[in-house]
Formats: sequence, C-alpha cells, structure tokens
Amino acid sequence: MPDRPRSDVPSVRAALRPTGGPVDLGTIDPRATPAFTGDKADAVADIAAMGPRLAELQEKLYAQAVAGGARRRVLLVVQGMDTSGKGGTVKHVIGQFNPSGCHIHAFKAPTEEELGHPFLWRIRNHLPGPGLIGVFDRSHYEDVLIARVRNLVPRQVWARRYGAINRFEQGLAKDEVTVVKVFLHISPEEQKERLLARLDNPDKHWKFNPADIDERAVWPQYQAAYEAALERCDLDAAPWYVVPSDRKWYRNWAISRLLLEHLTEVDPQYPPGTFDVEAERKRLLDT
Repeated sequence: MPDRPRSDVPSVRAALRPTGGPVDLGTIDPRATPAFTGDKADAVADIAAMGPRLAELQEKLYAQAVAGGARRRVLLVVQGMDTSGKGGTVKHVIGQFNPSGCHIHAFKAPTEEELGHPFLWRIRNHLPGPGLIGVFDRSHYEDVLIARVRNLVPRQVWARRYGAINRFEQGLAKDEVTVVKVFLHISPEEQKERLLARLDNPDKHWKFNPADIDERAVWPQYQAAYEAALERCDLDAAPWYVVPSDRKWYRNWAISRLLLEHLTEVDPQYPPGTFDVEAERKRLLDT
C-alpha cells in the first residue's frame, strides 16, 4: 500500500466541474472515471493513502480555529437521486476524518416550524462552525429540486430561489466557508439494481422507501432540475462537481480527492504557541 497519495493524478476539480453554459447530464457517462487511471484496487489503495493527509489537514483546520481564532471551515454539499451514495459518501469518505471535527446533517422534509421560515433558515442553523468540516446530506437545493418537480410551490417561487442560493453561498465564501458541492450522477439502470438489492436483502428493507419507485417515474424531470441547478448555481466561490457514481469505488475516490485538493488550497497551519516554550519546559521539569 502506498504511503502517500498518487502524484500522477490531474486536477479532479477541473475534470469534474461543468465547463460553463448549458449542462446536459445525458452526455456524462455515470460509469466514467475522470482523472483516474487504474482499477478498483488502485482506487482503494489511493483512498487509504489519502487518509493520513486528510486527517492532518483537518487537525490543522481545527487547531487554527480553536487556538488561533481563525474562522475558516469547509462545507461539503452532497446531492443526488436516491441510492446515488449520499450515505456511502459520509461513511467511506468522511469516515477518514476525526468525527469530533465534523458536523454532519441529513436534511429531511421540512418540519412545520421550518416551513414557517424562509427556505434558507434551516440551512443556516446547521452551518459548520470555525475549524469544522460540515457535510450536508441533501441541502437547500431540495428547494429547487423536489419542490420544482413535485410542484410543492408555484414556479415563480422556486424560480427566485436560484438567485437567493447564489447570494447565500457568496456570503458563505466571504465568511471564510469553503463550499464544495457534489452531484452524485447515477444511471436509472444502476438505481434499479440498487433498489432491487435492498428488496432482496431483508437486512436492507429499512433502507427501502416505496416512494423511491414513484420518483423513478419523473426521472427526466429530476435530471432537468439538476441540470438547471448545476448551470445556474455554479459559482467560483461555490463550485459544483458532477461525480459519476455508478462505480462506488470511483465515487469515494473522487470525493476524497476533491476534499484533498480544496483543503490543500486552504492550507491550514498549526497556530504558534502564545507562551515561552523554554520557560514552560523548565517549570515542568521542576515539578
């Protein structure tokens, strides 16, 4: 097993970010492996090699906030159709970090209290604090996805939300939040296989929701809604990345790499001590 991440990998951010202009998910192969050459075993080995570096960067991010007063934090937004791997991302990718430095929240259907506030209200309540790595399993984008597809609000309401989302995320960037938005792109055929696997295994029945089959009937509408979000809310301050996710091992590798690239760019540092090291050493030795 390599002791450090592969150095021959091109920028995953460049490979997975939409190129600008109209986004057509039909032209992106859900089984593709952009920026990666190798097989599953190679990916698993590289993920393991990334683990210590990711953990080190997380510790520095946390330390410079707790002991240095820095505000920098990271927010990973994970979106995708059911079975695309949102939970798997949390388990296999975020599991490489120290859980005490992570804030993970899975957004469900809004409560009565949440419905009584603007749609971003509940999102703001779960933003990561300084030094933390936050993960949103679903997010504010549900308000331009299911709300759009299922006509939960009038068109003029959800249409205004793209601008509100952009202003919100630009504000996060100004507040030193590094926003990384990932769309887990799977095929309807792969989703069918994953749903069948849940039905065929009694131990997985708890994960099956009959409504998932109903959602398959409006797959094209969801793809159009995702394309609109990817196109209209791709900001330099909060970029979108389309991760082909039919291959779970590639999904885990790509998101690990995305986080490694972003955290490396943030370049967190351990804060210097605010005391006289030698004086404290002497005091300790004298005890």
